[in-house]
Amino acid sequence: METIVFDIGETLLRDDRYWTSWAGWLGVPPHTVSALVGAAVVQGGDDGDALRLLRPEMEVAEAVRARESAGRGEHVGERDLYPDVRPALAELRALGVRVIVAGNRTARAGEQLRALDLPADLVATSQEWGVAKPDPAFFARVLEASGADPQDTLYVGDHPADDLFPAKAAGLRTAHLRRGPYGYWWADHPDVVENADWRIDALTDLAALTGRTRTTDVPPPGRALRAVR
Repeated sequence: METIVFDIGETLLRDDRYWTSWAGWLGVPPHTVSALVGAAVVQGGDDGDALRLLRPEMEVAEAVRARESAGRGEHVGERDLYPDVRPALAELRALGVRVIVAGNRTARAGEQLRALDLPADLVATSQEWGVAKPDPAFFARVLEASGADPQDTLYVGDHPADDLFPAKAAGLRTAHLRRGPYGYWWADHPDVVENADWRIDALTDLAALTGRTRTTDVPPPGRALRAVR
């Protein structure tokens, strides 16, 4: 395994502040948004479906742009990271694995993620690439960034429809992460069991899957942190 690529939301980042910010924007209690996200999860829907339950007429992409214009766009900080993120990514790089972060987020979120100086070789978002998951073109960009054959590239994520299935269709190896509402709800679904090469409970499980032993020091944090456009 030469390259491991990570989804962003509920893989690296906790989404509680993300959903709280949407609740504030829409003028509803945070628990209302959380409940509707849960409803979307169990019905096989996505984030946009949850928001449209609150505002059926809302165009989500336009709302995202309106929030950014109003100075209320996404904010990503250290406290949004799951506690296993830094140690897991650092250990993978020490093993000589190329580490990439690539998921559905805004360009603003990409800038903020890079400012966190994560131990990653590349950080990129869907808005920066101009294509979002689950579009096959997104995973073509993932493979371009990977620099390795599909079977030597692992995509890690929590969402079966956005992460696992399209990555598998693109020929990548896949790891389904039991984390966040999608990760927990779909973890034992037969389609996930059949399609995931691995099912993991924490990012620190990944080092053992690489088949590598540590031979180098951890590279300096933030090396080559940039977006490929």
